Amino acid sequence: MITHDHDGLLSWGRVHRGRHRVTTPAWPQDVMAAAAASSNGTGTTLARGLGRSYGDTGLNIGGGLVTMTGLDRAVAFDRASGILRADAGMSLDAVLRLVVPAGWFVPVTPGTKFVTLGGAVANDVHGKNHHAVGCFGGHVRRFAIWRSDRGVVECGPDTDTELFRATIGGLGLTGILLWIEIALIPITSSSMTVENERFDTLDGFFRSAEASVDWPYTVAWIDTLSTGRRLGRGVFSRGRHADGALLEPHRSLGFSVPIDAPGHLLNRWTIGALNRLYYARPGAAYRGTQHYDGFFYPLDRVGNWNRLYGRRGFYQWQGVVPTGAAKPTVHALLDRIARSGDASFLAVLKNFGEVASPGPMSFPMAGTTLALDFPNRGDRTLALLGELDRIVAEAGGRLYPAKDGRLPAAVFRCGYPAWTDLERLRDPMLMSSFWRRVTETE
Repeated sequence: MITHDHDGLLSWGRVHRGRHRVTTPAWPQDVMAAAAASSNGTGTTLARGLGRSYGDTGLNIGGGLVTMTGLDRAVAFDRASGILRADAGMSLDAVLRLVVPAGWFVPVTPGTKFVTLGGAVANDVHGKNHHAVGCFGGHVRRFAIWRSDRGVVECGPDTDTELFRATIGGLGLTGILLWIEIALIPITSSSMTVENERFDTLDGFFRSAEASVDWPYTVAWIDTLSTGRRLGRGVFSRGRHADGALLEPHRSLGFSVPIDAPGHLLNRWTIGALNRLYYARPGAAYRGTQHYDGFFYPLDRVGNWNRLYGRRGFYQWQGVVPTGAAKPTVHALLDRIARSGDASFLAVLKNFGEVASPGPMSFPMAGTTLALDFPNRGDRTLALLGELDRIVAEAGGRLYPAKDGRLPAAVFRCGYPAWTDLERLRDPMLMSSFWRRVTETE
């Protein structure tokens, strides 16, 4: 086990950074000592995976961190039933390399495979198939968690149920996950059957989504700089696992951004040009097959892509609004963004379904979600995000803590009334910068 002080640990959005005492256990039985070592002199610690949380949910600035990436082993994999038990620090990248050749796939995946199983549970991640199967937590069978006040506890839907539910979407605050058991889904090919089509207006998105309800995976890219009659134009993608006999896992990524890009690289004009090219490209109107890696994880092709936003970093923002308010609310959001002149190239729009998560702190609700990246321009960017917060809150929606870097406490508490139950079940040793910010009174 290694313990060291890290002065500049960053969030993925690169806006939040600070000093931590970091420990890295190699085995599950080392976690208790690692937690004690990292919290020594600070009083608090937090488990951290691959650091893909955009804001401060994965940081504990001024306190300790237990880095879980050393706990990255498969414990048991039943190739007949598709049940996998693995260390909480095992990444989806490693899981897919193991299970795809055997004809299995993860039931839910976010837009990057470089997240740990523990992080997937703690943030109850969702994917392109939420409308069909719900969140990651709905496919978790059991897990073991270490608590400073109870030791190792094994939880499941029928064992220590309250702790089980609170941990799913519990932001890593109910204890340190040791291993997780999930149910995989069968596949016969590593390829996807894919259809991409352009739509000219926001109404076009909703028509495409309605016509694609029998497709397990759907998502859309939105041109946030389009205005007038073209407001909300974009590209709709739908997919399903293809039939076949070739089960080839993904390859390692190639290019990686070596240094921070100039802060002005991504601006209204460069993003506008990228949007026009992306909308007009031949692949925006396509029917065929594609490897799962390109369909689910296009950003993973470029390592350290977050450095393209420069040293000041960027803010990720994701909100969801109920179905009945979706169309006018998304229209209002896109109109406000277009008028601001602050552009987002990585703009994703999709519908969530009715499948409820076991976790009361889970982000999705039946409705429509919009996710955006904005270069950090200081007060100007924060003012825009505050206006987007207001539009979502007034529609009865909420924001995603895993994507947050500045969510106001009042907005968080309104969107997540179960936060008081999570605070009651929080491990007394565990704390994050996010939780401190949104729950502590002034």
